[in-house]
Amino acid sequence: MRLTAYTDYTLRTLIYLAIHRDRLVTIQEVAELHSISKNHLTKVVHQLGMSNMVETVRGRNGGLKLNIEPAEINIGEVVRATETDFFMAECFDSTSNTCVYAMGCNLKGVLNRATSAYLAVLDDVSLEDLISKKETVGKIHFMNPVPGKKIK
Repeated sequence: MRLTAYTDYTLRTLIYLAIHRDRLVTIQEVAELHSISKNHLTKVVHQLGMSNMVETVRGRNGGLKLNIEPAEINIGEVVRATETDFFMAECFDSTSNTCVYAMGCNLKGVLNRATSAYLAVLDDVSLEDLISKKETVGKIHFMNPVPGKKIK
């Protein structure tokens, strides 16, 4: 299974915000660090703000920060909220299914169990888990996310 770019950007943004809890972070900063389009990231941040996971502050000195403790942000819930579907194969979508084996095939059940197992693993992970396991690496990697700009 492959996550959409939207989900990937959402998770990257949440990780970055969790690591930098002590200050407001700008969309530009996250976009430059990950080489992500600022326009795409703006859509991600808008949805995160609507979900109340992220607080957005407008204005010249604005930015964004986590509005919820990292331990309270469940990665499985984030992935479910950002992915459009979990159709592993054509047969999962009854409106477009043309597979001749669909009526008697066991593959759909196997793939359904695999998807459930995948999501169950994500359900056992919080944002806190993601940053605490890589805390040292993460802080080194994110020490200076914008070239030429010092972080306060």
